[in-house]
Amino acid sequence: MHEFSRELVVHSHSKKKQALLDMLPLLAELRRALDMQQELEALVESGNYFRAFALLPEYLQLLDGYLELSAVKEMSSGIEAWLERTLQKLDALLLGVCRTFREDSYVTAVDAYALVGDVAGFAEKIQSFFMQEVLSETHSLLKDIVLEDVGNEPKNNRLTYSDLCEQIPESKFRHCLLKTLDSLFSLMSSYYAIMSFKPKRQDFDYESSNTALKNVDTSQSTNDVQINVDPGGSSDFSGSVPSDITENHGSTAPNSSVSSIDASDISTSSSSFNSPFYHLRKEAASFVSQTLDRRRDSLWQLATSRTSVLLSSPAVCSTSTFQFLRNYEDLNVFILAGEAFCGSRATEFRNRLKSISENYVAAFHRQNIYALKMVLERENWMKLSAETMQLVSLAGLIGDGAPLIVLSSSNTLAVSANQSKKNSEFVDNEKKDGFSYWLRIGNPFSSKLSNGSKELSNTQSLVNGSLVSSLADTKIIFASHSDGLQVKGHYENHTNGGLILEDENEDLLADFIDEDSQLPSRISKSVNPKNKSACWNDDEASAQTGSSICLLRLMDKYARLMQKLEIVNVDFFKGISQLFGVFYHFIFEVFGQRDANQSARLKSSLSKIVQECDQGIRPQNQQFSSSPKSISTLLAHSDVMPTIPSGTVPGTAFGLKERCVAAETLSYVAQILHRSKAHLQSRLFQQNGALVEDFFGNLVDSVPDLIEHIHKTTARMLLHINGYTDRIANAKWEVKELGLEHNGYVDLLLGEFKHYKTRLVNGGIAKEVQDLLLEYGLENVAEVLTEGLSRVRRCSDEGRVLMSLDLQVLINGLQHFVSMNVKQKLQVVETFIKAFYLPETEYVHWARSHPEYSRSQIVGLVNLVAAMKGWKRRTRLEVLDRIESGM
Repeated sequence: MHEFSRELVVHSHSKKKQALLDMLPLLAELRRALDMQQELEALVESGNYFRAFALLPEYLQLLDGYLELSAVKEMSSGIEAWLERTLQKLDALLLGVCRTFREDSYVTAVDAYALVGDVAGFAEKIQSFFMQEVLSETHSLLKDIVLEDVGNEPKNNRLTYSDLCEQIPESKFRHCLLKTLDSLFSLMSSYYAIMSFKPKRQDFDYESSNTALKNVDTSQSTNDVQINVDPGGSSDFSGSVPSDITENHGSTAPNSSVSSIDASDISTSSSSFNSPFYHLRKEAASFVSQTLDRRRDSLWQLATSRTSVLLSSPAVCSTSTFQFLRNYEDLNVFILAGEAFCGSRATEFRNRLKSISENYVAAFHRQNIYALKMVLERENWMKLSAETMQLVSLAGLIGDGAPLIVLSSSNTLAVSANQSKKNSEFVDNEKKDGFSYWLRIGNPFSSKLSNGSKELSNTQSLVNGSLVSSLADTKIIFASHSDGLQVKGHYENHTNGGLILEDENEDLLADFIDEDSQLPSRISKSVNPKNKSACWNDDEASAQTGSSICLLRLMDKYARLMQKLEIVNVDFFKGISQLFGVFYHFIFEVFGQRDANQSARLKSSLSKIVQECDQGIRPQNQQFSSSPKSISTLLAHSDVMPTIPSGTVPGTAFGLKERCVAAETLSYVAQILHRSKAHLQSRLFQQNGALVEDFFGNLVDSVPDLIEHIHKTTARMLLHINGYTDRIANAKWEVKELGLEHNGYVDLLLGEFKHYKTRLVNGGIAKEVQDLLLEYGLENVAEVLTEGLSRVRRCSDEGRVLMSLDLQVLINGLQHFVSMNVKQKLQVVETFIKAFYLPETEYVHWARSHPEYSRSQIVGLVNLVAAMKGWKRRTRLEVLDRIESGM
């Protein structure tokens, strides 16, 4: 019994030992599973996702054989959480690649998704990340800049991108624009780098792929394991994405299954050129490249859409000209880069930039119009000194003008007009690979941002919240002085009585902006000042006033801007036309008379000016909408034309000297414009040549008509003989005997003319102008005589002889005052007197052949002759009817 018990114990121990021996393989497998679990965690932590995913099938297969064990169930249930964490880390890695392309990181992501077998989802995820980055990055950077001084209030966190754009202060707009363009360019660069990526065979990790292949092949030879990866579900960066991101383009992802790869396929050679995993990476990268290539238009459209919203900010139209030009150049660079990126012309965004430029030009022009208006209303029409004129250059208007902004030689990015055209041609010729040029030169906006604080300090005075303050050459401040009106901003009155040019803000009148220092710079000051005024001749330089210089400098600036902003050069030319029109119309209103001695061309020109300014107007403080408005629709005659000082009669506010200066100034301004015609035509596109011809043909060419009108008006004002019309008409002409004495009005007229000549001689005007005014004075005398004689009611034959006698005495007397032939100037009066002797059948023909007489004068002549000769009433009416029909 005892021995039996001992045998039983031995047998029992033997069973337990056997049982323990049977459990050792299970424990070993469990230990292996724990080791693999730790290795999976370690691989993910080290970023080796390729090997982690290669090891995962073997780990899953191992657990699958022991699912009845609770420990294994627990390990199996943690796989999903591990996979989610791994994909989140992989997505974070991929997002970093989208922000800044790194080849090693991208290769890691490509290999991982290729091994998983979800290359299509990988490509969609990359596109989605880029689209979301455009939205989130532009919003966050704008929020940081705009709200940096406000604080992190809850209400600010709810501001949309459009709301933030509305709140951008003018002083921060350029920084916002540069940051936005810098961010978008970086994203496009990363996108293009991924799209252009091709695996390098020599960099392929043969050892890792060999190990992974063995793991996958071993695990899948027994049991196929499928890992399903949701391309968008396990990422923290999932959000609303445009529908075109996830649309099916009909492409087929490469076959990423590795179950068909046999271990015998692995070459024992040290070269990895024929490795299946190299080809797997190559096919996956190629599929991603093709997908991104088809979708790059979507990214560019979203980028331009965000930029367009930014450009809707009110700060765009209120910034200084200097800053707007810089913003315009940066946007042009962005457009060129974008066109190279997407391989097509950015027509919509170019039109948007043109619309914004038109709005800015309209605001810019409005300020200049009101500045000119203010100058004109305070103009004293005194000539400036010759020394002053030596400091004024009109090279931009006449030609060979320096651009407002040029790049330093050290800057590798050429964005001048010529280079822009070359870049455009480059884009057309290199539709797909053109962006590689931009990758080589680097981000053109980063360098400007790196100098941001320096640029801000250098240009702080330029950006002060007011467009008016940016126009140093049109900002006028007036102050009254005992010796007259002082104009500051353009000119400063000095103790020597002369006027010299004062640049209140020389930075704004800089010839160019140095890109390295970001400082406004001028062309070398060592040049002889007289060389600056090569555009002037002596006569032109000696005939300018404050308002004419204001006008010419504005037109010169517009001509320079026509070179810089070619997209809206037509608007600038129209601005030049309107500036001159305002100047022209004001001189007429001050020195002319509306209903006297106007030529048909002068009337047409005045009507055209008023019509252009009356087409429409918006209040000055109204916000500019996104829709472009032409210059003409922003100005109205009532709001633009300078006003005559109250209490003065038009034409009488200034004396003889001022009136002559105004006419002379206008003449030389027109002369300068004629010299600029060819240059202005060269600035416009060929199809806009008619604008130049219309401006010169209808306005500039009519200047002689206005000058003649001004001088004739001056002669009528100074020669006080208008009242003599009634005196002549009421003289006794129905005499029976002809005496030797002439009528008394003749002596009075001679006295008035003598006084008139004395005023001209002592008026401080040129001899040529004196002679011209004497000539117009004689014409005025002839007009008064003719008008007076046409109003005579009763006259005898002896009275008609007396008229001739009075005329002859007057001619002889006037000849003592002038050197010209007086009889010729008064021939119109003699012809009118001789018409008294015509037969009644000749009056119709005579009236038609003498258009110099007015209708009322001819009617008065016919009525007098009919009364003298006893015509029948019917005859008189018939003659008048025939004359009326002929006239």
